[in-house]
Amino acid sequence: MARYRGSVCRLCRRENLKLFLKGDRCYSDKCAFDRRGYPPGQHGQRRRGKISGYGIQLREKQKVKRMYGLSEKQFRLFFKRSDRQKGITGANLLVLLETRLDNVVYRLGFVNSRTQGRHFVRHSHFLVNGRKVNIPSYLIKVGDVITVREKSRNIKAISDALDAVVRRGIPQWLDLEKENLTGKVTAAPVRDDITMPIQEQLVVELYSK
Repeated sequence: MARYRGSVCRLCRRENLKLFLKGDRCYSDKCAFDRRGYPPGQHGQRRRGKISGYGIQLREKQKVKRMYGLSEKQFRLFFKRSDRQKGITGANLLVLLETRLDNVVYRLGFVNSRTQGRHFVRHSHFLVNGRKVNIPSYLIKVGDVITVREKSRNIKAISDALDAVVRRGIPQWLDLEKENLTGKVTAAPVRDDITMPIQEQLVVELYSK
């Protein structure tokens, strides 16, 4: 499957928003977005022209897609699934994205970024309810318990991530037992739990054309 292999700091600059794609580095003074907060390329510092309505919708979709590290095909499938559910489509979409396993291990602080979470899940470093799950898109449900596998507990990247999780905090719908390297989904996430500046209605409008 095709996946972006270039500089992720370039994506933040393109979307004019810090997407926290490099984990703890994004909170330090080494963050490229803080040093060069304008679009990449030789014309990045020029005054921006007027953006059409379609352009605004497209940029919002790209922002959310890049934030969660999905391909266009994956993102569209999540949108179709959220559209079939009861309730507000945009809110359903964000809740589905939040309950992906790679995102949940990131939210719990077991990894420094969603990209690292996807990598660690694929290498079977986590258990869900005592069973090995190596599918990053696996959807977590209320009551599920996520544990770092016994053989993976000495991985330095996991311990470093847990030490740094205090910077971003843990959502209210998750509970972390840091000593036992265990997290539990105590409630279903809701729209208000997602604090990033996302206008999901623009994404809905784009796909509804």
